[in-house]
Amino acid sequence: MECEFPTTNATNDEIADLLHHAKTIAVIGASLKPERPAHWISVYLKEQGYKVIPVNPGHAEVLGDKCYKSLSDIPEPVDIVDIFRETGAVPGIVDEAIAKKAKVIWMQQGIVHNAAAEKAKAAGLKVVQNKCIYQEHQQLGT
Repeated sequence: MECEFPTTNATNDEIADLLHHAKTIAVIGASLKPERPAHWISVYLKEQGYKVIPVNPGHAEVLGDKCYKSLSDIPEPVDIVDIFRETGAVPGIVDEAIAKKAKVIWMQQGIVHNAAAEKAKAAGLKVVQNKCIYQEHQQLGT
């Protein structure tokens, strides 16, 4: 797959609003390995007061929380779907997020999928591409 640049993205003000109002973040690609961004960013988000729900079919538990095999398996509403997976996995995750009625698709730094982003936006979700949720939260100074 070729490298894409985002053709659409949330503004800094929109990102601040999303992070301010979100309560629950599903981390797709959650990891047990402390050196992985999906792990230490999850720790940071929990420390900031977010409910973090890990999603990874290879784990039963991450950071003391039940880990779900897929976004669809989470039994409660999710505000932000934070994606730490390869770009090719994004369309399927977006489809699950739309069905789940999530509010935001967040593609971590290095992840861009314009077609999936457009589909999510058409379904009413906000979309952030190629941005680190940790860095964006830090810039808010909260």
